[in-house]
Amino acid sequence: MTPIDLPDSELRIPSAASDIWSGALRMDFAPGEEIYGQEEAADLIYHVVKGSIRTSHLLADGRRQIGDFYYEGDVFGVETGPAHRFSAEALTACEVMVVKRAGSVAFEPGRVEKLVWAATAMELARAQTHMLLLGRATACERVARFLLDMADRFRGDLVTLPMSRQDMADYLGLTIETISRMLGRLQADGVVEFVGCRHFRVRHRGGLMKLAAA
Repeated sequence: MTPIDLPDSELRIPSAASDIWSGALRMDFAPGEEIYGQEEAADLIYHVVKGSIRTSHLLADGRRQIGDFYYEGDVFGVETGPAHRFSAEALTACEVMVVKRAGSVAFEPGRVEKLVWAATAMELARAQTHMLLLGRATACERVARFLLDMADRFRGDLVTLPMSRQDMADYLGLTIETISRMLGRLQADGVVEFVGCRHFRVRHRGGLMKLAAA
């Protein structure tokens, strides 16, 4: 089965809600499995049906920078150049739809380009937000903002963190020790309550927003 291109109007509509995604190639990935590698050809576009994805860039000295996290309904893997600058791995068991970036005749000319531009605009907005977070925020503000964003994305009493503490550290530009210290501080202050390492509740949303400078 060959991936096909999709119209831009379906960019962020979950696949289960639209028949137009039915012709795309569906792929399953186990936790930790690579979806595509750094410097590999960027000729496909990916859509998360279920699960969580992490993108990362490995520096020459072995250090790792997390690019972003993607969840159900997100499109990822869109590049402005011919190769992926980041690799992508499954954080959890994932179902992903894969479509060709170019070369399909399933839709009229220009639809793929619109999809790419829409996805690129979203990536730019995410990158700018991340840049401001890394450049201007304190360690406490970074961690508080991260938890606030997760709580807003996954509304409910108990919020799941699919990523590890090390993933959070590499995304926020902090050490894992600092991450643990900030999480402990937020819990001690009664702002959040952790249930194990991967689940938390927001106990004082106003306080979390204040700490996040939101």
